Parts: sequence; C-alpha cells; structure tokens
Amino acid sequence: MSSPEPSSEISLEAIGSVSEIPAADWDACANPSPVPRGTPESAISAPPQNSFSSSKGANNPFVSHAFFLALEASNSACSRTGWGPRHLIARQNGVIVGIVPCYLKSHSHGEYVFDHGWANAYESAGGRYYPKLLASVPFTPATGPRLLIRPGEREADIRAALTGGLVGLCNATHASSVHVTFACKDEWAFLAENGFLQRTDQQFHWRNDGYSSFEDFLASLNSRHRKAIRRERRDALANGITIHVLTGSDLTEEIWDTFFQFYMETGSRKWGRPYLTRSFYSLIGESMDRNIALIMARRNGRWIAGAINFIGSETLFGRHWGAIEHHPFLHFEVCYYQAIDFAIRHRLKTVEAGAQGEHKIARGYLPQTTYSAHYIADPGLRRAVGDYLNRERQYVAEAARELTEAGPFRKTGDGVA
Repeated sequence: MSSPEPSSEISLEAIGSVSEIPAADWDACANPSPVPRGTPESAISAPPQNSFSSSKGANNPFVSHAFFLALEASNSACSRTGWGPRHLIARQNGVIVGIVPCYLKSHSHGEYVFDHGWANAYESAGGRYYPKLLASVPFTPATGPRLLIRPGEREADIRAALTGGLVGLCNATHASSVHVTFACKDEWAFLAENGFLQRTDQQFHWRNDGYSSFEDFLASLNSRHRKAIRRERRDALANGITIHVLTGSDLTEEIWDTFFQFYMETGSRKWGRPYLTRSFYSLIGESMDRNIALIMARRNGRWIAGAINFIGSETLFGRHWGAIEHHPFLHFEVCYYQAIDFAIRHRLKTVEAGAQGEHKIARGYLPQTTYSAHYIADPGLRRAVGDYLNRERQYVAEAARELTEAGPFRKTGDGVA
C-alpha cells in the first residue's frame, strides 16, 4: 500500500509483526533518545528527567518496541487471541520515519474504550462490525503517542501520511472502522481535522505538586480525608504485612511465578479470562526491568499480593494488581498509596492508576480527560455514533467538573491535623 500524499517520497506498508521492525527504528519514532540499556541501577533514584529522559517529550514505556514485542512474542496479542498485528509503517528514502501500532481485531475486549453498543446496533441492522482496526497498546489504558514519528523536518507530512494510511488500511482489510484510543490530545485534534470522530472519557490521576514526602502530600488534604488515609494505611498493615518495592535484578522468575498467580486469581474473577500469558512477564523482566516497579505485600514469610507499575520519565503507570489473601485496605495501600510514595521519592510528576474507579478521588486522584478518535466507514453508523459522542463529551466534561470540586484537597480555612 502506498500513499502519494502529502509526498511521493513517503511510502506506507502494513507489517504483520513487531519483530519484523528493528527495535532501533521503532524506538527512534516512539521514544526518541531513550535511556540506554545498561544504565546503572543507581540512576533510578536520580531525577526522572535525567534517568528516563527523552529529547521529544516524555518517555513512555508502553510504546517501546520491547513492550509490544513482549505482548506479541508471548502470544498475548496475536491473531489467535483476536489481535492480528497490522502495524502501519511510513518510510522516506528507505528509512522508517513513522509508525502506528495497529491491530486487526475480531472483538472489542481488552481495549477499555467501549464500543460494544456500536457493534451490536450495527450488526442488528445487518452490518458487519468486525474486523475493525485498533491503533493503541493492547490491554493498556494509558495515554501515549499513537502516531509515532521520528524527529525531523517533515513531521507534519509524516503525520498526515499515517492518518491517510489508517483510512487506506481500513479499506484494504475490509474493516468497518479505525479506533485510535488513549491518544495524546494534539493527535486527537489532528485526527478530527481529518475526518475522525472525537470521543472523551476520564481516568483518575495523582499529580505531584512538589511534595517532599507522603506526609507533605497529606498536609494538602482536608482533615477528614487526611485522617481516613492514615487509618487505611495503618489498618492495611495490621496483620503483620510488609511492603517491598522490587525492580531491576529483584525481578526473578520466582517473583514472576508468584505475581502471575496473583494476576490469574484476581483477573479470573474480574474478567473471566485474563489477557496476559506467563511468558509476557518473563519477557518484560528481561528487556524492561529498569522500567518496572513491582510493589509486593508479604505476610508470614510468603507473598500475598502485588501490583505492577511501569516507570516513565514523568509518570508512574499503575497497571494491574492481584492477591491470594484479602485484607482491609491492602488494595489501596499497594496500588495507590505506595505509588504516590514512589512518585514523590523519585520526583515523578504523575501517577496514572489505570481505568475507572471514582473511589480513587478520596485518595488524592482527580479526574483527567482521556481521548480517542474513530473513523467509521459506513455513513449511517457514522452519523449515529457522531450524535452520541456529542452528548457523551458534554457529560464527561460536566462529570469531571463535579468530581474535581468534590475532591479531598483542602479549601481555604481548613487546618492541618
């Protein structure tokens, strides 16, 4: 597949596996100038803008070649599971200058931007919704770049070529639609200018206001929430539970065996069938150990719960947690409070704690808008979805305002106790 616009020098191709794309080329587009492999372990305590720096914005571990390779090589995201890789590659003079991570999907599971209602309505009317194209990171509801472009003089042309290429790939694969989810806001706006529908949703993120310690953060909260968090943290560890943060060489195969047990136990209850395979964890442990903070809880000499986090240059990304013992408030301690403490100690700006969960507000996580863009080939379905999204965006914006106002932070006159 080729595209004559905006320049005949830019050619496009769909690739069936991330393994066919050199890691250096992928990462030059996804995370320009990432921290080199082999960075000393002591660097993890340095300011993140130095230890995980990028010459073009924040370093995002989820768009790295290593993360996609682990998903595909472990058979977590593959054609058999309904995730057929169709990565869109732009070349200029033979050099890879742009990439859109893209999957041809036979279902809508594992995406966290829900379009099941659109699929049901279209198929009830006689249409064929699947396959569809998804431009995103499988099983990962975290905002990041989706139009990955190598820095240079023709970035605008490459972005335009990739956008047109998504529509062309949709037609070539007989897909009903293209969905670019958890995109950066500027990509969302650009895609809208090129015929994509705009959708918003919200997550709950914690922001570091230059806190020097967890107690400093607590001082910014009103008295009621401050006391509640102190009580929750105390009660979470009341049964002799200790908390351990594992990274780098701490991430042994034995640890991954244990954490996978947690993942399967909790994931089976939540989703019915967990998405990730055991080998996924071994692969990220080999290639991304410095970008992982595994927060584990231990009682009576054995691990009982844990949460996996990925470290970017500015953000700690909380992904999923699991447990084989259940104790009051342990989930909040392992997933939310320990993440805040880690971010403060390592001077990270943000903690993203994953999808959904208004209960996070009381723990200092406030609403943050997320963005997705959708190209729908059928004009009738496009009109119906467009009308729905106009109303949904208004609702999301109003809900965010109300939830922010109800947040736990101190108002004028609220003292510290």
